[in-house]
Amino acid sequence: MDAGRSVRGRPSEGKRRPLSIFHGAGGVAYTRIVLVPMVPDSSLAASVTHASVRAAAARIAGRVRRTPVLSQTPIDAMLAGQLAGLGPRVYFKCENLQHTGAFKLRGAFNALLQLEGGGGGDVGGDVGGVLTYSSGNHAQAIARAGADLGLPTVIVMPADAPRVKLEATRREIARGHERSRIVLYDPATQVREDVGGAIARDEGLTIVPPYDHPHVIAGQGTAVMELFEDLPDGPDGPGELDLLFVPCGGGGLLSGSAIAAKALCPGCVVVGVEPAAADDAARSFRSGVLHTVRNPQTIADGTRTPSLGQHTFPLVLEHVDRFVTVEEDEIVSAMRLAMDRLKLVVEPSGVLGLAGLFRLAHEEPGLVAGRRVGVVLSGGNVDLESLGW
Repeated sequence: MDAGRSVRGRPSEGKRRPLSIFHGAGGVAYTRIVLVPMVPDSSLAASVTHASVRAAAARIAGRVRRTPVLSQTPIDAMLAGQLAGLGPRVYFKCENLQHTGAFKLRGAFNALLQLEGGGGGDVGGDVGGVLTYSSGNHAQAIARAGADLGLPTVIVMPADAPRVKLEATRREIARGHERSRIVLYDPATQVREDVGGAIARDEGLTIVPPYDHPHVIAGQGTAVMELFEDLPDGPDGPGELDLLFVPCGGGGLLSGSAIAAKALCPGCVVVGVEPAAADDAARSFRSGVLHTVRNPQTIADGTRTPSLGQHTFPLVLEHVDRFVTVEEDEIVSAMRLAMDRLKLVVEPSGVLGLAGLFRLAHEEPGLVAGRRVGVVLSGGNVDLESLGW
């Protein structure tokens, strides 16, 4: 960790005390409610390692899709025109083509397979069921993983969740356990953790959070591990990148990706990308103190998390090199660009890495020109009708 991101102290044990703890394999706690400290607990930076990511990859193999890496696209030439002919070589990890349309399935399977009674095909024997809260992608992932594993799942979703994500989650629930269901809440008047916590307490369910758990984080890191494994050889050896752009909401994908990237290519600069309207992680990263945002007004619904988490905050500080924020019009432009030039449908949150690449190429062209660049396209669940294009 560099001097510009030093941790200024550690929270008291009282502030970090979790409520209603459940345990998965290895004694790792799943919590109903966690009070996140205002400064990170640096000891939690060791909660996920590259070994965790590699173990996750082996665990979820055959259950998730090894998504393609797209390269030699028109994006290279576009950036070359912007960078005086020295365009980067850009490699896109297409998690928008994952089962359920987003990277979230990786963390969902890795978490559910490690619950007590898990590790095989049907994990329902010793687990009463699981609950999660999500605006869509994690909801779909837990619903699908639960259905595949024969596990009852309760999904708490905002009533204004994107239609395409709500309908997709309903399809997964319909093929799952008879006790699986969706519970809608009003995000203007209710807190999803409170709604989910009450249900979990009453029904004895295990909460699998959307991003702030070591098993979830390790699972998400497998996407970038695959990216490095599938890269062509660079000038100094196989699997090289100079820059890696990763979307950031609660930090699960970003922290897992950064752990994998730094283990496989220590010189790679890992860049987190957030909407400017939901820049709590960027502010937390720069200050070393947790910042929060409530119901940010951004098209990137997957980034409307209030803050980084108890685990993701110290992991981001430890492994991420910098942040870039992008405006709403830049996100929309990147979505159009993905459709027009890459022939890919990518949702607003999923296209943040591409938007961040163009922003950094404009602000610091020397950092991008002639480099090998990775971009994670994290999801493709778009309600096209709502865009009004």
